[in-house]
Amino acid sequence: QLAHARARDAVHEALDEPKLAAELAGLGLPVVSIASAADDRQTYLMRPDLGRRLAANADATLAEHKGHYDVVFVVADGLSARAVALHARPVLSQAINVLRAEGWKIAPLVIVRHGRVAIGDAIATVLGAASVVVLIGERPGLSAPDSMGAYLTFGPHAQTTDAERNCISNIRPQGVDYAVASARLVYLLQTMRMRRLSGVRLKDESGRLLAY
Repeated sequence: QLAHARARDAVHEALDEPKLAAELAGLGLPVVSIASAADDRQTYLMRPDLGRRLAANADATLAEHKGHYDVVFVVADGLSARAVALHARPVLSQAINVLRAEGWKIAPLVIVRHGRVAIGDAIATVLGAASVVVLIGERPGLSAPDSMGAYLTFGPHAQTTDAERNCISNIRPQGVDYAVASARLVYLLQTMRMRRLSGVRLKDESGRLLAY
Protein backbone atom coordinates (compact mmCIF):
# COMPACT_ATOMS: atom_id res chain seq x y z
CA GLN A 1 0.00 0.00 0.00
CA LEU A 2 2.86 2.35 0.80
CA ALA A 3 4.49 1.66 -2.58
CA HIS A 4 1.18 2.33 -4.35
CA ALA A 5 0.77 5.59 -2.46
CA ARG A 6 4.28 6.75 -3.32
CA ALA A 7 3.77 5.91 -6.99
CA ARG A 8 0.45 7.77 -7.08
CA ASP A 9 1.93 10.82 -5.36
CA ALA A 10 4.87 10.86 -7.80
CA VAL A 11 2.54 10.94 -10.81
CA HIS A 12 0.68 13.97 -9.49
CA GLU A 13 3.65 15.82 -8.00
CA ALA A 14 4.41 19.15 -9.69
CA LEU A 15 7.87 20.03 -10.96
CA ASP A 16 9.63 22.85 -9.09
CA GLU A 17 10.81 24.58 -12.27
CA PRO A 18 12.60 27.56 -10.68
CA LYS A 19 14.63 25.27 -8.43
CA LEU A 20 15.56 22.92 -11.27
CA ALA A 21 16.41 25.85 -13.55
CA ALA A 22 18.72 27.31 -10.90
CA GLU A 23 20.46 23.95 -10.46
CA LEU A 24 20.90 23.44 -14.20
CA ALA A 25 22.20 26.99 -14.65
CA GLY A 26 25.24 25.89 -12.67
CA LEU A 27 26.26 23.74 -15.64
CA GLY A 28 27.23 26.88 -17.56
CA LEU A 29 24.58 26.80 -20.29
CA PRO A 30 21.50 28.99 -20.78
CA VAL A 31 18.33 27.41 -19.40
CA VAL A 32 14.96 27.87 -21.11
CA SER A 33 11.66 26.89 -19.47
CA ILE A 34 8.63 26.16 -21.65
CA ALA A 35 5.43 24.09 -21.48
CA SER A 36 3.62 21.58 -23.60
CA ALA A 37 0.11 22.10 -24.96
CA ALA A 38 -1.32 20.41 -21.84
CA ASP A 39 -2.50 23.26 -19.60
CA ASP A 40 -2.53 21.33 -16.33
CA ARG A 41 -1.52 18.01 -14.79
CA GLN A 42 -4.93 16.37 -15.17
CA THR A 43 -5.10 17.30 -18.87
CA TYR A 44 -1.58 15.98 -19.32
CA LEU A 45 -2.51 12.62 -17.82
CA MET A 46 -5.73 12.33 -19.83
CA ARG A 47 -4.38 13.66 -23.16
CA PRO A 48 -0.92 12.23 -23.95
CA ASP A 49 -1.05 13.84 -27.39
CA LEU A 50 -0.97 17.33 -25.89
CA GLY A 51 2.18 16.47 -23.96
CA ARG A 52 3.93 15.84 -27.28
CA ARG A 53 3.13 19.31 -28.64
CA LEU A 54 4.57 22.68 -27.73
CA ALA A 55 2.43 25.33 -26.05
CA ALA A 56 1.38 28.20 -28.29
CA ASN A 57 4.10 30.57 -27.03
CA ALA A 58 6.90 28.01 -26.80
CA ASP A 59 8.01 28.31 -30.44
CA ALA A 60 8.75 32.02 -30.03
CA THR A 61 10.66 31.43 -26.78
CA LEU A 62 12.81 28.75 -28.36
CA ALA A 63 13.33 30.70 -31.60
CA GLU A 64 15.29 33.32 -29.64
CA HIS A 65 17.99 30.68 -29.19
CA LYS A 66 17.95 29.19 -32.70
CA GLY A 67 21.33 28.14 -34.05
CA HIS A 68 23.29 25.17 -35.35
CA TYR A 69 23.81 22.75 -32.47
CA ASP A 70 25.12 19.22 -32.24
CA VAL A 71 22.70 18.34 -29.44
CA VAL A 72 19.97 19.72 -27.22
CA PHE A 73 19.23 18.30 -23.78
CA VAL A 74 15.57 18.44 -22.75
CA VAL A 75 14.36 17.81 -19.20
CA ALA A 76 10.66 16.94 -18.94
CA ASP A 77 8.66 16.08 -15.84
CA GLY A 78 6.91 13.15 -17.53
CA LEU A 79 5.19 10.84 -15.06
CA SER A 80 7.59 11.53 -12.20
CA ALA A 81 8.75 15.09 -11.69
CA ARG A 82 10.65 13.86 -8.66
CA ALA A 83 12.87 11.72 -10.89
CA VAL A 84 14.22 14.58 -13.00
CA ALA A 85 14.44 16.87 -9.97
CA LEU A 86 16.78 14.36 -8.34
CA HIS A 87 18.72 12.85 -11.23
CA ALA A 88 18.85 15.22 -14.22
CA ARG A 89 21.63 17.52 -13.04
CA PRO A 90 24.19 14.89 -11.97
CA VAL A 91 23.75 12.96 -15.21
CA LEU A 92 23.96 16.08 -17.36
CA SER A 93 26.96 17.45 -15.48
CA GLN A 94 29.17 14.50 -16.36
CA ALA A 95 27.94 14.12 -19.94
CA ILE A 96 28.21 17.81 -20.79
CA ASN A 97 31.76 18.03 -19.46
CA VAL A 98 32.88 15.24 -21.79
CA LEU A 99 31.08 16.64 -24.83
CA ARG A 100 32.42 20.14 -24.25
CA ALA A 101 35.96 18.78 -24.10
CA GLU A 102 35.33 17.19 -27.50
CA GLY A 103 34.09 20.47 -28.98
CA TRP A 104 30.39 19.71 -29.24
CA LYS A 105 28.10 22.68 -29.71
CA ILE A 106 25.40 22.26 -27.08
CA ALA A 107 22.09 24.13 -27.23
CA PRO A 108 20.53 25.82 -24.21
CA LEU A 109 19.09 23.35 -21.73
CA VAL A 110 15.30 23.15 -22.05
CA ILE A 111 12.92 22.38 -19.19
CA VAL A 112 9.43 21.30 -20.26
CA ARG A 113 6.39 21.27 -18.01
CA HIS A 114 3.89 18.47 -18.77
CA GLY A 115 6.13 17.04 -21.49
CA ARG A 116 6.22 13.65 -23.22
CA VAL A 117 9.23 12.15 -25.02
CA ALA A 118 8.21 13.26 -28.51
CA ILE A 119 8.15 16.94 -27.57
CA GLY A 120 11.93 16.82 -27.86
CA ASP A 121 11.59 16.41 -31.63
CA ALA A 122 9.77 19.73 -31.93
CA ILE A 123 12.26 21.46 -29.64
CA ALA A 124 15.26 20.21 -31.63
CA THR A 125 13.62 21.31 -34.89
CA VAL A 126 12.99 24.87 -33.69
CA LEU A 127 16.45 25.24 -32.13
CA GLY A 128 18.32 23.67 -35.05
CA ALA A 129 19.85 20.71 -33.17
CA ALA A 130 21.07 17.59 -34.96
CA SER A 131 20.31 15.36 -31.97
CA VAL A 132 18.08 15.49 -28.94
CA VAL A 133 18.29 13.82 -25.54
CA VAL A 134 15.09 13.86 -23.48
CA LEU A 135 15.52 13.17 -19.78
CA ILE A 136 12.08 12.32 -18.41
CA GLY A 137 10.42 10.90 -15.33
CA GLU A 138 9.32 7.33 -15.99
CA ARG A 139 6.03 5.81 -14.90
CA PRO A 140 6.43 5.05 -11.16
CA GLY A 141 6.36 1.39 -10.21
CA LEU A 142 6.17 -0.48 -6.94
CA SER A 143 9.96 -0.62 -6.68
CA ALA A 144 10.76 3.00 -7.60
CA PRO A 145 8.71 6.21 -7.80
CA ASP A 146 11.73 8.23 -8.97
CA SER A 147 13.18 6.44 -12.00
CA MET A 148 14.39 8.62 -14.89
CA GLY A 149 14.67 7.63 -18.54
CA ALA A 150 16.81 9.11 -21.32
CA TYR A 151 15.62 9.02 -24.93
CA LEU A 152 18.14 9.86 -27.68
CA THR A 153 17.25 10.67 -31.28
CA PHE A 154 19.41 11.63 -34.25
CA GLY A 155 17.82 13.87 -36.89
CA PRO A 156 14.50 14.32 -35.02
CA HIS A 157 11.51 15.45 -37.06
CA ALA A 158 7.72 15.67 -36.83
CA GLN A 159 7.18 12.06 -37.89
CA THR A 160 9.90 10.46 -35.74
CA THR A 161 8.82 7.08 -34.37
CA ASP A 162 9.86 5.30 -31.20
CA ALA A 163 11.84 2.85 -33.35
CA GLU A 164 14.16 5.77 -34.20
CA ARG A 165 15.09 6.39 -30.55
CA ASN A 166 17.57 4.82 -28.18
CA CYS A 167 16.59 4.55 -24.54
CA ILE A 168 18.42 4.30 -21.22
CA SER A 169 15.93 3.35 -18.51
CA ASN A 170 15.90 3.16 -14.70
CA ILE A 171 18.43 5.94 -14.12
CA ARG A 172 18.79 6.37 -10.34
CA PRO A 173 21.43 5.50 -7.75
CA GLN A 174 19.80 2.12 -7.07
CA GLY A 175 19.47 1.31 -10.78
CA VAL A 176 21.65 2.64 -13.61
CA ASP A 177 23.85 5.00 -11.63
CA TYR A 178 24.87 8.48 -12.75
CA ALA A 179 28.35 7.59 -13.96
CA VAL A 180 27.13 4.68 -16.07
CA ALA A 181 24.16 6.64 -17.43
CA SER A 182 26.39 9.57 -18.42
CA ALA A 183 28.93 7.29 -20.09
CA ARG A 184 26.19 5.54 -22.06
CA LEU A 185 24.72 8.89 -23.11
CA VAL A 186 28.06 10.09 -24.41
CA TYR A 187 28.77 6.81 -26.20
CA LEU A 188 25.39 6.81 -27.92
CA LEU A 189 25.67 10.47 -28.95
CA GLN A 190 29.14 9.94 -30.37
CA THR A 191 28.01 6.87 -32.28
CA MET A 192 24.84 8.54 -33.51
CA ARG A 193 26.81 11.45 -34.92
CA MET A 194 29.36 9.16 -36.56
CA ARG A 195 26.79 6.82 -38.13
CA ARG A 196 24.06 9.48 -38.59
CA LEU A 197 21.28 7.32 -37.23
CA SER A 198 19.64 6.21 -34.00
CA GLY A 199 17.08 3.69 -32.78
CA VAL A 200 16.80 0.01 -33.62
CA ARG A 201 19.55 0.28 -36.23
CA LEU A 202 22.02 1.48 -33.60
CA LYS A 203 23.09 -1.14 -31.08
CA ASP A 204 24.12 0.14 -27.67
CA GLU A 205 27.50 -1.51 -27.08
CA SER A 206 28.52 0.83 -24.28
CA GLY A 207 28.14 -1.97 -21.73
CA ARG A 208 30.93 -3.90 -23.36
CA LEU A 209 33.19 -0.86 -23.34
CA LEU A 210 32.37 0.05 -19.73
CA ALA A 211 33.35 -3.44 -18.62
CA TYR A 212 37.01 -2.72 -19.37
